[in-house]
Amino acid sequence: MERVGIGIIGCGNISGAYLKAMASFPILDVRGVADLNHDMAVAKATEFNVPAKKIDELFADPAVEIIVNLTIPKAHVAVGLKALDAGKHTYSEKPLGINFAEGKLLAEAAKAKGLRIGAAPDTFLGGGHQTARAIIDQGVIGQPVGGTATFMCPGHERWHPNPAFYYEVGGGPMLDMGPYYITDLVNLFGPVAQVAGFAVTPRKERVITSEPRNGEHIPVHVPTHVAGLMAFANGAVVQIGMSFDVAGHKHVPLEIYGTEGTLIVPDPNHFGGDVELLKKGGAFEPQQLTAPYGDANYRSIGVADLAHAIRSNRPHRANGDLALHVLEVMEAFHTASKNGHTVAITTKTERPMPLSQSLVDGRLAK
Repeated sequence: MERVGIGIIGCGNISGAYLKAMASFPILDVRGVADLNHDMAVAKATEFNVPAKKIDELFADPAVEIIVNLTIPKAHVAVGLKALDAGKHTYSEKPLGINFAEGKLLAEAAKAKGLRIGAAPDTFLGGGHQTARAIIDQGVIGQPVGGTATFMCPGHERWHPNPAFYYEVGGGPMLDMGPYYITDLVNLFGPVAQVAGFAVTPRKERVITSEPRNGEHIPVHVPTHVAGLMAFANGAVVQIGMSFDVAGHKHVPLEIYGTEGTLIVPDPNHFGGDVELLKKGGAFEPQQLTAPYGDANYRSIGVADLAHAIRSNRPHRANGDLALHVLEVMEAFHTASKNGHTVAITTKTERPMPLSQSLVDGRLAK
């Protein structure tokens, strides 16, 4: 199959994981990396033996078909719109945009131009999550009833070298970590119909304890502790907690309940992990992963799937409709908290097709 040219914009903390994983997918041909800070692009290009280019060069290169947008969240839509104007498909880091309105603008622009958009996370395509999906689809846990989704930590200023953007508009635990959890839940259950929630900001500033900005105070402009409920169209109700204000906890990341069993789903920020199943009347038992891509960090499989979809003229999984739906759901928690009522979700999306139903670089059979 003819390779697909990739241009990467944004050479920050996450770009190394993408570039390393892209080597696992022969269909991806990295034509160049770029950043507003060209020195960062040169350093990343040297590390991964790819060309360093200026941003405008990537937009103008006819060999580049997909722009992979790894900029900070508040730049996702602006860069995405420029990519579409240049006639490129675009795939961005999560979230699709910093609010639903601008995410919708990007989605509408792509449809008007007949181009594809996609967005992380693609971790739901990993072996752990595809195995959990198969267990649910086979009816092993019976009728889905609900579940819990939990990410809680003291904050990213502990480890990230430049954490201020996590506390700016477009940041916070819901927009930062929520995409992993909600996207995986849509993969497991289907779309969300309604949201209720509360969002609070216990501290107005944070102190960085990572290097090189150790000791610096940064302001907080977004809620940093969010709790809520999601009512799914299939009838399941899931409790969710996302926080940068919790010292520690003992909750698992994802627990799924059905009338006939309970399923422990791995951390949705990773591709693999332990899947455990309890059948009614029994005990939790580990499940063998029945799908590939669970043994490493494949943070670009969504781009590879997009590339294959372009060549095969089929839908891609980490698509714009899914990302826009998740963005609307995340924003709805803040809206529900502010207005004191539940929020109906207006976007529709299909459950992404299981990865086993199409070919990705020869490792999966149709």
